[in-house]
Amino acid sequence: MINLDSLGDIKDFDQGEVLTSIRRLPEQVADAWKQVTDGEVPAACRLAKNVVVSGMGGSALGARIADSLLTDKARSPIEIFTEYRLPDYVNQETLVIASSYSGNTAETLTAAGEAINRGAIVYGVTTGGELARLLSQKNIPYYLIDAKENPSGKPRLGIGYSIGAILAVLARCGFINLLDSEVAEAVEEAKKFVKAFGPTVPKEKNPAKELAETLYTKIPVLVASEHLFGVAHAFKNQLNETAKTFACLFDLPEADHHLLEGLGYPEAAKAFLHFLFFESGVYFGEVKRRYSLTQEVVGKQGVSFTNYHLTAYRKLPQIFEVLILGSFVSFYLALLHEVDPAQIPWVDYFKAKL
Repeated sequence: MINLDSLGDIKDFDQGEVLTSIRRLPEQVADAWKQVTDGEVPAACRLAKNVVVSGMGGSALGARIADSLLTDKARSPIEIFTEYRLPDYVNQETLVIASSYSGNTAETLTAAGEAINRGAIVYGVTTGGELARLLSQKNIPYYLIDAKENPSGKPRLGIGYSIGAILAVLARCGFINLLDSEVAEAVEEAKKFVKAFGPTVPKEKNPAKELAETLYTKIPVLVASEHLFGVAHAFKNQLNETAKTFACLFDLPEADHHLLEGLGYPEAAKAFLHFLFFESGVYFGEVKRRYSLTQEVVGKQGVSFTNYHLTAYRKLPQIFEVLILGSFVSFYLALLHEVDPAQIPWVDYFKAKL
């Protein structure tokens, strides 16, 4: 097992510039927010009555994060569809955001074409590819990502662009009220977390390194609520892709109604599970009360857990805290397993065979 405090060991395993992309996540958010705020959006988007985001994998994570964050702010629900087909209710009064980092995601291209045929209000988020070509042909506005802050080239590591773009287009279209100053403040806080969880901070002072070592032989079970559920989903995906680690996600209070009875068998599984609770001081009071009791029940059944209490005080900075923590934990966990954190060989194999 490598030494996570050895910068030489880290450099040897990180040939795909994953660490650089993680460090630049705040800059990704800031760049996307500015470009979309200053750029063209559909003229009719302020008349839209609902929002549907079509995206897969890393390209959908920004929308998932925005959806959980904005539940109590948006004038309409934000729905994420990871299918080839759009729901039947998408029509001329629907804002459809087609998100594909590569621009060549088959499901998103199919959905975008369907949205155009139905006369929906369409906007795109992409680095180019077939999606950019389609939208350009139809004179539909889109945010063309200049991925200079994501040298790894991996969509999941360019998630800051997705978050910034989704938030900006929703603000431009009047679905949310979000000020430049709020985003700028959250970006500055995000930079602090990049430093706090980064490789130069020794393990005994670095929660990301400590958590990676805790999860080294475990199956992570993530538990989050409210505005943090979407970003916990991103954390789970990063564990899958970057760390090649199986993980699952549950939300409170829902999980208290079934999961607590699901830890009995097989008994041998208990030794492999490790719960990771994301506890926030801005959760609804009744939800906050559930965390300590849920942890008690998990512990009484012989399952280990970690309670991560968010240090940021507001929702948007808390989103970035969890996202950056998850990015670093997954990166360090990949190194502990001595696997390339950049490559996704089984996903690539599947796509090649499809």
